[in-house]
Amino acid sequence: MSMQIVEKSGEGLSRVFGVTVPAAELATRLEARIAEVAPQMNVKGFRPGKVPAAHVRRLYGKALMGEVVEQALNETTQKVLDDNKLRPAGQPDLKPSSDMEKVIAGGEDLAFELAVEVMPDFEPIDPATIALTKPVYKVSEAEVDEALAELAKQARTYEPRKGKSLKAKDGDQLLIDFVGTVDCVEFAGGKAEGAELVLGSGQFIPGFEEQLVGGKPGDEVTVKVTFPEDYQAKDLAGKAAEFATKVTEVRAPVDAEADDELAKRLGLSDLAALKDLLKSNLSGRYDNSSRFKLKRALLDVLDTQHDFPLPPRMVDAEFGGIWQQVQADKAQGGLPPEDADKSEDQLKGEYRKIAERRVRLGLVLAEIGRKNEVAVTDQELTDAIMREARQHGAQAQQVFDMYRQRSDLQAALRAPIYEDKVVDLIFGKAKIEEKEVSKEELLEEDDLPEGYGG
Repeated sequence: MSMQIVEKSGEGLSRVFGVTVPAAELATRLEARIAEVAPQMNVKGFRPGKVPAAHVRRLYGKALMGEVVEQALNETTQKVLDDNKLRPAGQPDLKPSSDMEKVIAGGEDLAFELAVEVMPDFEPIDPATIALTKPVYKVSEAEVDEALAELAKQARTYEPRKGKSLKAKDGDQLLIDFVGTVDCVEFAGGKAEGAELVLGSGQFIPGFEEQLVGGKPGDEVTVKVTFPEDYQAKDLAGKAAEFATKVTEVRAPVDAEADDELAKRLGLSDLAALKDLLKSNLSGRYDNSSRFKLKRALLDVLDTQHDFPLPPRMVDAEFGGIWQQVQADKAQGGLPPEDADKSEDQLKGEYRKIAERRVRLGLVLAEIGRKNEVAVTDQELTDAIMREARQHGAQAQQVFDMYRQRSDLQAALRAPIYEDKVVDLIFGKAKIEEKEVSKEELLEEDDLPEGYGG
């Protein structure tokens, strides 16, 4: 290809090249393209495959020249990158300096500027030299028992009260019929038969349940309440109402025993299996917290141990995303209190630092991954797409197909998987010392740098 490439400037990570593809070269390519498509064309008045080149040029010359120019742009861009051994950070930027209409009409050379931001060249830290402390917390038996007791409480049943006093106590379940009126007029939805109500559960509007404490089967009680001002049915909000209520049954709570029977009710073989499941659920939660804290410590090390120039457009794009989120939070009055009284310039400065940290960490992890040939497999990506699709219930299939077709969505899913694989690789090589901590210490919220999503 008889084109000229001149490096115009190169400062920091930016390179600008001037590229010219002569009009004659484009014309030759157009001829070849016409010769290629003419035999396949069906045009009225000509036998299939016998359309003269001049006629094809008249009908489709402009469109075909557009394709030729597009291809020339792609090829020259690739050639500049290959010849100069450049690893681009993001899409190169093309600025035509010729009149594109004239180029497509065949009357002018194709000239453009190609601006490339390159990846910084740096030697990442050797994972084997990293030392980290991993906070861990072991699940205690007492905690498992507590979780078991909570389960038993949730699995409680209610039996009709027996004995001398049948009066309803707080925590009892009543079977009631009621009819509600406002100013002696019944209203929609204010009537029920055989409704189950646990006293003190706060299921009904405030003041209702307290008036039924002490009720016995057969009692008729007029419950007087006022609907809350913010009640969802606007026509009832703030109004006084009366409910003619009949108690048909009073049932006392019977806690489920934490035994094999409870385990079977919950679909497990026996109590031991239930306790194992509770223990592994609790452990899983603590393991996640341990890993999160360990990863956080690793990212801090990677951040402080590397200092190299960052691709400005990468930082701008990252900052743009964060700033958009800040603006959205602000619009909803949700800026964190420590940010509320800072000036816009102050905030921009702080969030730009976070954008820089993210880009730096992304480049360091990518470089360690590249050196260690970490890759996301097709299977891992498919699994991630399945997980994403399942969250959309009835639309699962459409979401799955959409991800299958769009490489940008796949890239967004691939990135966190890749990051976790590189992090795990580093964990495998680093020196990690475990340190037992209290449950509170493990679960306390880290103050993440604002906008840094872990």
